[in-house]
Order: sequence, then structure tokens, then C-alpha cells
Amino acid sequence: MTTLGKPQRQHRILRILEEQPVSSQAQLVQLLEAEGIVATQATVSRDLEELGAVKVRIPGGTMAYAIPDYTRGERSGSDDHLRRVLGEFVVEVAHSGNLVVLRTPPGSAHVVGSALDRAGLAHILGTVAGDDTLLVVVNESVGGAAMASELAELAGL
Repeated sequence: MTTLGKPQRQHRILRILEEQPVSSQAQLVQLLEAEGIVATQATVSRDLEELGAVKVRIPGGTMAYAIPDYTRGERSGSDDHLRRVLGEFVVEVAHSGNLVVLRTPPGSAHVVGSALDRAGLAHILGTVAGDDTLLVVVNESVGGAAMASELAELAGL
């Protein structure tokens, strides 16, 4: 059993809520424990609050936790947000191999990176943000050129 830091634990909680319905904090503590993660009910309660979790009715009538603005894998609604963020902050798009480089005004790369991460675009493996430059790693089967074209279009460039 390990005790993770808050960011790692919250990432695991997001993944668990994404994969299966969780109806109680006690159940979430047990699911984390099954993954070898030590967390108390009070800690899970704070994590859920910080993540903005709410209980929603799911098919079958039961209640389960959900994160309303966490849209990984759900493109409806995230396209508008992604388009808005890219349009506001991306000033240049370049590519090489399976990499895409997005340029932003100083201090804005992390905003674009977060929007891309949350949008859950299937072929983006990950992002790395600096101050004004964002590196997007793309699945080799798609390639940087195709993804650069898609992101430039979403940004209105």
C-alpha cells in the first residue's frame, strides 16, 4: 500500500470515476485500496470537493459521482471549449514527425495544454507546456502534419 500525493491521487480518482459508477465515498476508498492506494474517507471527501464532483442520476436510477467539466473522451461540448481556447491563445502552429508545436502569448501555453488534455482527442498522447510554447505528442499513425492541420483549423488559423 502506498500513500500518493494529492495530484496523483486525484488523477486516479478521475480515472476511477471515468471507468465505473461510484455511489459513495466509502466505495471510492475501497476502489483506491484495491489499487494499493491508502486514502481515508475524509481525504476522498476533500478530493471530490476540489475536483468539483457532484452526484448525478445514472441509467437505472442510482446516484453516482461525476465530474461535470472533466470531458476526456466526450467530444460533445468540449469542441466548443477547445475551439475557444485555441482561437484565443494559439498564434502559430508547426509540426515535425509526430510532434506539433503550438505558440501562444507568454504565460498561456499551460492553458492550451490543459484544454487539449481535457478534450481527450484520441490521437494526442500528451502535452508539455512551457511559458509560450506547447509541445503536443501525436500518435505516429496520424502524424504531426494531420494533427497540426486539425488544431490550426480549430484555432481559426
